[in-house]
Amino acid sequence: MYAIDRDPLLLTPGPLSTSLRTKQAMLHDWGSWDTAFNHITGEVCRQLVDIVHGADTHVSVPLQGSGTFSVEAALGTLVPRAGRVLVPNNGAYCARILKILKILGREAVELPTAEDSPFDPVAIEGALVADPRISHVALVHCETGTGILNPLPEIAAAVARQQRGLIIDAMSSFGAIEIDVRTMPFEALIAASGKCLEGVPGIGFVIAARAKLEASSGNCHSLAMDLHDQWTYMQKTTQWRFTPPTHVVVALHEALAQFQEEGGLAARGARYLANCQAVTQGMARLGLLPYVPAQAQAPIIVTFHAPQHAAYNFQAFYQGVRERGFILYPGKLTQIETFRVGCIGALKPQDMVHVVEAIASTLVEMGVLTAPLV
Repeated sequence: MYAIDRDPLLLTPGPLSTSLRTKQAMLHDWGSWDTAFNHITGEVCRQLVDIVHGADTHVSVPLQGSGTFSVEAALGTLVPRAGRVLVPNNGAYCARILKILKILGREAVELPTAEDSPFDPVAIEGALVADPRISHVALVHCETGTGILNPLPEIAAAVARQQRGLIIDAMSSFGAIEIDVRTMPFEALIAASGKCLEGVPGIGFVIAARAKLEASSGNCHSLAMDLHDQWTYMQKTTQWRFTPPTHVVVALHEALAQFQEEGGLAARGARYLANCQAVTQGMARLGLLPYVPAQAQAPIIVTFHAPQHAAYNFQAFYQGVRERGFILYPGKLTQIETFRVGCIGALKPQDMVHVVEAIASTLVEMGVLTAPLV
């Protein structure tokens, strides 16, 4: 078995493989009202805002739960109850935003796009011009259902020209792909601890424009999801409103220290790109090709077409690769059989070479390939 810190490597978009230092940070217990712990929370929030160069205009609000909790919180808090949201849709996580808005009772306008195509900024701006009632655009930056990277800089510029609010689901891109609020204006950006920052799951966070957050009192449908209430309480007390995931917070604090030691966003993104290139090139030698065109592929997760062979079965394939030390991700598409290989986490290009070797030997064992990788 090829493993890191004795665990199988997670080739998923989160949870993902973490460093030993990050794991060790969770070996201590913390009091939720303790001054030292609250200081750590404050440091984490400041560091998150610094990644997008937003210290002058934006604040970070952490929230217990998965990233989807924070997506719902951002939409419920920042979109007024009479607001209307344009949702470009080219995948499963865009569809999830539409579902959240429906449950929240916020009006949504869907802009469908093919699953293998990035969004068209011209079409988005055209939809805003055509419908002045639209108050916000909710955008998935990296659609991890397929691995597509949507063109955020151009979309942010279009939304700004039309003077609407941009809410970015940057769950799988924050910390690895440049997002600079000074040149890509946004009202809110949403991400989570267990993604490109290489922490563990359990916290989502919203980096919100301070002025918009201050004006959002009374919008939210929920006590627990109310970002305005969470932020104002933290400003007054330095504490979380409700019991925080203390071990997750200190793990993220340690992960952010390693993020800076590595060289920040540029270095993190370069490593993930090298991982992506290593796995894509290796899989091509096996005859396994990506679903997303190269020009739209994010260096986060790659969707591959499944082998067109009678002996192929995903569950057997998954188990065989797992026994060799790697955990893959199933496909998210409904019309085409695929599987996904994540490129993020505490992984290096050499790890991806071993992933390809494990996939090759598994496919040989299944009878899908007739010769091992050379």
